[in-house]
Amino acid sequence: MQVRARANRAGLIGFVLTALLGILWAFASPVFSVPDENAHATKAIAQARGQVIGEEVEGVLHLVVDLPDEYRYDPNLLCFAFDQNRAADCGAELGGDRGADWFNTWVGAYNPLYYALVGWPSLLLGGAEGIIAMRVVSALIGALLVGAMFQLALAGRAVTWMPLGVAFIATPMCVYLMGAVNPNGFEIAASAALWMAVLRLFESHAPDIAGDRIVYSRTYLWAVTAVAAAALATARALGPLWLAVIVALAALVVGWAPVRRLFTTGRSYIWLAIIAAFGVFSLVWTFFGGSLSSQAKVGDAPLVGGSFLAGLAYMIRQTPEYLQQSIGVFGWFDTYLPAWSYWLVVAVIGALLFLAFGSADRRTAAVLTGMLVACIIVPALVQARSVSQTGIIWQGRYGLFLYLGALIVAAWMLSSRHARRVEFLASRYTWAGGILIGGFGAFAFLFTMYRYVVGLDDPISAMWLAPEWQPPGGWPLLVGLYSLVSLAYAVFIGSLGRTAASIARDEAVASAAGPEPVRGVAA
Repeated sequence: MQVRARANRAGLIGFVLTALLGILWAFASPVFSVPDENAHATKAIAQARGQVIGEEVEGVLHLVVDLPDEYRYDPNLLCFAFDQNRAADCGAELGGDRGADWFNTWVGAYNPLYYALVGWPSLLLGGAEGIIAMRVVSALIGALLVGAMFQLALAGRAVTWMPLGVAFIATPMCVYLMGAVNPNGFEIAASAALWMAVLRLFESHAPDIAGDRIVYSRTYLWAVTAVAAAALATARALGPLWLAVIVALAALVVGWAPVRRLFTTGRSYIWLAIIAAFGVFSLVWTFFGGSLSSQAKVGDAPLVGGSFLAGLAYMIRQTPEYLQQSIGVFGWFDTYLPAWSYWLVVAVIGALLFLAFGSADRRTAAVLTGMLVACIIVPALVQARSVSQTGIIWQGRYGLFLYLGALIVAAWMLSSRHARRVEFLASRYTWAGGILIGGFGAFAFLFTMYRYVVGLDDPISAMWLAPEWQPPGGWPLLVGLYSLVSLAYAVFIGSLGRTAASIARDEAVASAAGPEPVRGVAA
């Protein structure tokens, strides 16, 4: 089938380009410059050597994991963190003689699945090379999930605007986290794949599906859904909740009829049982494995000991800051991009939402409004629930699973039949969106390099004239490669938009000609 070949090609190219973007971030980021990477990496290193959960040590706040000599940890590794004007050359060497052979990691009891997937390269390489190798593996795993998302974006009835909706997965914060030792990147990739897979799965159960061409069987859709759901459920402690939120919101998007048909189909329960098993495992590990947050002290975070309402109000007020963080704030919140640059992405988001609302019927407008409200209220409710114990510890990157979902849903609704009057805009808007997203990513990469190579108090010309720190291969090579891949990504998204428009036209012609037999559908 021609559509399947196009979808498979989109999945493969999407995987390659996303992997390259993540890998370039893996090489460009100084060791442990990504938030909490020191805690996650040391857990992965220890777990690869058999220490699945750290040990309690009297007088040490967090669980302690043992480190081999090649990963001895010196706190001076992060001498540049929190100071945007300090280049990364001041850092100590990982594995140096002055480092400690242990680390008190605050993630020592986290779910072991992600760490098992990324920790094994530390057995082959040591020091900074080992961290980069683990980052590369993390980027490849995330890209596999993203590839499935791109594949399914072209595999169904609603396709016209889907390339623009899924294009945001390459905004720099997403690929930056995928190219780091941090389960947040794994969570982002899994949630994006799950959004796309669940929507397609529900679509395949629509009552009128017999009149449409189905690209992939339900078995395949269930397989992608199960893998993405398992990854999301086990990535972090709140994974099972995020899984439930995504499924509930996707069900709201598609309506009651396909949801009812899915849950009244016997074979669905085999897959549901597999997904439930991973969810239960994650919950059991969280509640009995010791990874629940302990009582924070006043001063550890804002509003420790505060009320639910105080936490809720604080979170809602901070929503603009969280949105900015999710688009791109790098390092340990020490690298904000120039304010004007964020508008490159905001313009694409605004255009997509404007068109979605402008072409929506009442139900569609209500559902899309609900999605946007959920982007604000779900993080606020979750954080407010635990604010007395933990204080405000939420960061914008934690909400990416919802923010990406809202954009995918907006594109989905724009691709539906009631929005045909704006269909002619899809290809050109997708080209423009791909260019702006790719351009923003390349600029963010260069600016972050500037911050680490010389610090932001030096003129940017110092990167050429007097660089103080260099990543492997040198910053000019990495910036050049990232710019080329970003350009390729922009062309890919634009071409994908044109392909989606062609598929939509073919489907319209086929529908006008009469019913097609259902292809590739498994009961």
